[in-house]
Amino acid sequence: MPKLKTKSGAKKRFRLTATGKVRGQHAGKRHGMIKRSNKFIRQMRGTRILEDCDARIVKKFLPYAKR
Repeated sequence: MPKLKTKSGAKKRFRLTATGKVRGQHAGKRHGMIKRSNKFIRQMRGTRILEDCDARIVKKFLPYAKR
């Protein structure tokens, strides 16, 4: 069998935790901050654990990440 390639966009954006969950950035902070409230901007700092339905997709993009 040939080796599977990792999606290079996914390896830059997501990491797996020690328990196998997927960690990524919050959505909605790329542009348009002027219209967002300060509370929203504060709460979107840092990373979050993805939902299971999204994590399943990301794990397909990272075939050799520890699970």
